[in-house]
Amino acid sequence: MSQQGYVAAPPYSQSQPGIGGFSAGFGAPNSSLHYGHYGDPNSSNSAPQPGPGTTPSSRMSSGHPASFQGPQVPPPTQQQITLPPGSQVPPPANNVNGLCTQPSLPPMARQDGIPAPAPPNPNLQQLSGQPPGPGCYPQQANYGPQMAGSQLSYPGAFPGGLAQLAGPQQKKLDPDSIPSPIQVMENDKASRGGQIYATNTRGQVPPLVTTDCVIQDQGHASPRYIRCTTYCFPSSSDMAKQARIPLAAVIQPFAVVPPNETPLYVVNHGETGPIRCNRCKAYMCPFMQFIEGGRRYQCGFCSCINDVPPFFFQHLDHIGRRVDHYERPELSLGSYEYVATLDYCRNNKPPKPPAYIFMIDVSYRNINSGLVKLICDELKTLLDKLPRDEQEESSGIRVGFVTYNKVLHFFNVKSSLAQPQMMVVSDVGEVFVPLLDGFLVNFQESRSVVINLLDQIPEMFADTNESETIFAPVIQAGMEALKAAECPGKLFIFHSSLPTAEAPGKLRNRDDKKLLNTDKEKTLFQPQVNSYEALARDCVANGCCVNLFLFPNQYVDVASMGLVTMYTGGTLYKYNNFQLDADSPRFLSDLRKDIEKKTGFDAIMRVRTSTGFRATDFFGAIYMNNTTDVEMAAVDCDKAVTVEFKHDDKLNEDSGALIQCAVLYTSISGQRRLRIHNIGLNCGSQLADVYKTCETDALINFFAKSAFKAILSQPLKTVREILVNQTAHMLACYRKNCASTSAVSQLILPDAMKVLPVYMNCLLKSCVLLGRPEIPTDERAYHRQLVMSMGVADTQLFFYPQLLPIHSLDLKSDAVPAAIRCSEERLSEGGAFLLANGLDMFLWLGVSVPPELIQGLFNVPSFAHISTEATSLPDLDNPFSKKLKSILEHIQSQKPYTMKLMIVKQREQPEMLFRQFLVEDKSIYGGASYMDFLCCVHREICQLLS
Repeated sequence: MSQQGYVAAPPYSQSQPGIGGFSAGFGAPNSSLHYGHYGDPNSSNSAPQPGPGTTPSSRMSSGHPASFQGPQVPPPTQQQITLPPGSQVPPPANNVNGLCTQPSLPPMARQDGIPAPAPPNPNLQQLSGQPPGPGCYPQQANYGPQMAGSQLSYPGAFPGGLAQLAGPQQKKLDPDSIPSPIQVMENDKASRGGQIYATNTRGQVPPLVTTDCVIQDQGHASPRYIRCTTYCFPSSSDMAKQARIPLAAVIQPFAVVPPNETPLYVVNHGETGPIRCNRCKAYMCPFMQFIEGGRRYQCGFCSCINDVPPFFFQHLDHIGRRVDHYERPELSLGSYEYVATLDYCRNNKPPKPPAYIFMIDVSYRNINSGLVKLICDELKTLLDKLPRDEQEESSGIRVGFVTYNKVLHFFNVKSSLAQPQMMVVSDVGEVFVPLLDGFLVNFQESRSVVINLLDQIPEMFADTNESETIFAPVIQAGMEALKAAECPGKLFIFHSSLPTAEAPGKLRNRDDKKLLNTDKEKTLFQPQVNSYEALARDCVANGCCVNLFLFPNQYVDVASMGLVTMYTGGTLYKYNNFQLDADSPRFLSDLRKDIEKKTGFDAIMRVRTSTGFRATDFFGAIYMNNTTDVEMAAVDCDKAVTVEFKHDDKLNEDSGALIQCAVLYTSISGQRRLRIHNIGLNCGSQLADVYKTCETDALINFFAKSAFKAILSQPLKTVREILVNQTAHMLACYRKNCASTSAVSQLILPDAMKVLPVYMNCLLKSCVLLGRPEIPTDERAYHRQLVMSMGVADTQLFFYPQLLPIHSLDLKSDAVPAAIRCSEERLSEGGAFLLANGLDMFLWLGVSVPPELIQGLFNVPSFAHISTEATSLPDLDNPFSKKLKSILEHIQSQKPYTMKLMIVKQREQPEMLFRQFLVEDKSIYGGASYMDFLCCVHREICQLLS
């Protein structure tokens, strides 16, 4: 059968030993390398294999075959890249045991016979400005330092890197012939953008997170709330072990729904409360089957037969459906809320509305930099915008204020006082709250006293010379205040330095570059003292969420200080070397967004499944006291929990795999509620069905979180090796069981996973997994913490940034220019490009960018006049400037963090920072290029298949 699609050829002349300790085939060396779902490489040996008789139709892609394919010949779901003549790759042996692999690469742009990339000779260093040699991309003259050779240098990850394999020089693979993430996104937008996506079918694959469409809930939760790594689970655990595709769901229970989609309905059954299955306690949902004329129902999760409560009884129609099916959200929708009864409340008492406590570090640096005054001035207007439920006149949130350095100052702002009163707690070893009445107040009632206090704080400490601070006692004090008031809430802590004062939670500077690339590197991500974990546990138990705004100008030990924030569902913000003029807009924007966020307080989440599989691992800004309850002192619209599932029996293909996520929480107005999300997936006994319904963006979210969790307990080198091995396993399994026969020199990728290698390489190159002396330890710990609570859309942009050619803006239309691939060769000297990854934003300007563009954006005459100090564009009254500003605002509006804008001029020093974000290229710090990584993965696959 002729094979259409994507064929990649690795540039090497003989096979190499397996990656880091995984031998060729599936032996068990290093089978101790476990983490998350990465099980024993040995465990796959017993997996039975579907034979080669898989029908071509079962391989048909449910998605859209890559647009770069020619006329289609079955199977259209894969891409191949072919090896060059003369390469020897070991022939596939017949004894391959139960191979396990992950998402596979998509069909490529060309037919067979794309020449392979050749490694440049390691001894020939390409100099910038010289004509490119046969193995190199064309370089723009003087375009910064070139890398020698194409050595894959994840330290320790690839023994026998490519540079040692240089055979005869061969023609480079055309970068346009390997799968493009941009092409995949554009194809999805073209076929599904702007349309209505109805969730009425079990196991359907939703549009990509980058595609804009209107989602209509018709019985399964919107993909805004739940996305899965595959929408067809393997029917047996043997099959799952064989494919090694993680079975996971990324759940963002409070995700923001755009105005053109229906908000969640609230169901209120009064005193009786929600209807639940007697056996498994699942909540009434569309998966319950009514029987016996509507008097009983069978649970879709555990099959238990339950009586229908008399008040809920309704007759069935001719197809066995209740006649009120469409009038009840809990019978017809995937997502809805229940009003909870007292049984669901702490101590069986109705909850109180939450409180916000603002805790400001008033040490010398913060007073001196103007930060304290900035915060106080902003709070005066911000407190009018506290969130409230739609039906409320004003917010029910009460507010309190604390300042601190080496001691704590509490303020009484009771409405009856003429002046605020300060109470000092100097015994920071045993923190207590010196006042109850007057500490937490309604802002509208105490407005004049609070405004008075905010005016006074900067003056009160104006002459301070106290530079030492405490930290853990600050959190303790906030938690004790919420506990005494018997309400949940959030602490907003504004802090700038390592807490070195004598007190619980005192930290020392332990940053040590000598630990990089050693087995002890993992200690840099662990808290240095145990007390923060205990404090986090107490905070969660009392519904106290900690939001931390850090303003460091040196090491502050984010791994320790951010721990309580992480475990309590809070958000960590960091502004390095804060400058009032440059950084205030970003900080104030973050603070405003955070205060106005829709949030659930004192939350507990339980994920139930139908029989045959269960939730086993949870990743996120969460705390777990036992194996099933995910506790969150608060959960906001941007936080996602990634849940991994494992089989405990065979799954039934007829009934599918059903998942129900229930979040019990206190609303902003103090009402106890249950938010329910239900989704049904298919089950299949054909591996091809599992592969073709994979979602790469969700897979990367899962791999990032499981790897970032694993680095706490394993050497980073091991974690990187596991990721590479996992990628190769997933693709080798596809190659062996789903692809039609082809030369072993071809790299074959499943259509739904064709961009998995490029994203996986981005993850491997992230500063968290690839330590290097130039990157501060705090920055790595910060990124690790942010990613742990990200949803699919946020990890997608974070690992593969958006790069827009803004010199080609069409001022007549509303359209944003199409993104381009993140590679240096896509830039042009005459162009201007905007890059954004959710945390940082760069405006890169080529040396010969047209003067009119410079004038329009910066109001200066030439390239030389552009200042790279600016962190925002000037407000200019011209169409080009306005259009770019609106694009910046649009990108910004969809992301939780306000991005810092850097202006970068070609061939100037800051360009080095920008180039780390061109993730398809080789990194100056040692990460492989996309092309080299494809070759490495192909080599691994060949090892596994021989």
